[in-house]
Amino acid sequence: MRRWMTIGRHWLEYVSAWLILKTLGSLPRSWALAIGERVGWLTYYLWRRLRKVGHRNLALAFPTLRARERRRLLKRSFQNLGRLLGEFSQFPRLTREAIRAIVTYEGLEHYERARAHGRGVLILTAHFGAWELSAFAHALYGYPMAFVVRPLDNPRLDRLIEAYRTLSGNRLIPKRDAARHIMRALRAGETIGVLMDVNTQPHEGLFCEFFGRPACTSPLIARLALRTGAPVVPGFLIWDARTRTHILRFDPPIPLIRTGDDERDVQLNTERFNQVLESVIRRYPDHWLWVHKRWQTRPPGEPPLYD
Repeated sequence: MRRWMTIGRHWLEYVSAWLILKTLGSLPRSWALAIGERVGWLTYYLWRRLRKVGHRNLALAFPTLRARERRRLLKRSFQNLGRLLGEFSQFPRLTREAIRAIVTYEGLEHYERARAHGRGVLILTAHFGAWELSAFAHALYGYPMAFVVRPLDNPRLDRLIEAYRTLSGNRLIPKRDAARHIMRALRAGETIGVLMDVNTQPHEGLFCEFFGRPACTSPLIARLALRTGAPVVPGFLIWDARTRTHILRFDPPIPLIRTGDDERDVQLNTERFNQVLESVIRRYPDHWLWVHKRWQTRPPGEPPLYD
């Protein structure tokens, strides 16, 4: 019985997602974004569990911010998620010509110089802004890349999302055994995008400070960069509310710390990458995915931060 209930839930999730994407995708982009933003607002009020996690994260990250300001910030974060849904639904309609009216570059020369070294490029990024659009747009501009993903539990929904993500020429690397595939791609001079802002388990992560608290963080980028010499380039998609377009911004490669102690170097560089993420999130706090339990894994002996 449980198996059939799971199958039924998966089909319902798949059909619902397919209908939403097809409906929004058939609308003009301005309509799709407006509807998506309203869906985000509605989700804030209806999905209590996510709202609760978001408020808790904001209290941890910005303890001096007034509760009313944190509520406003979280509402804008939900609005950003709805806008991402609207942008994602438009992927089948986007072309290299069309993307120029939606996404413009800032700091592309940093990425191109890093790419010219021939060692591949590691893009340090996060669940920030319309993160799905950033990789999609970069590929449409002529820079296809691969990025690490965790397959969804629903295989039908996973195939649907993968079909949209790869329309611009990008490819996906499953999180399981990702290091081996990334090493091969870097040796071939490819660009790899890694979303580094998610909670990890103790056996696969390191505790590094993030908004003043230890957060279990994947050391994957640090290990790969130190081993291959691939430059680590921060890349983030910034929303411009005035023009209702996005800016894909690349910063200069992050200098690696090399002390001669391999494990210490991994720790120090992972901490540095977390600091880069934090600085960007502090500048654009409504762009980040506050509903993720980033501090779920705790150091030994420390109490949980979420109910």
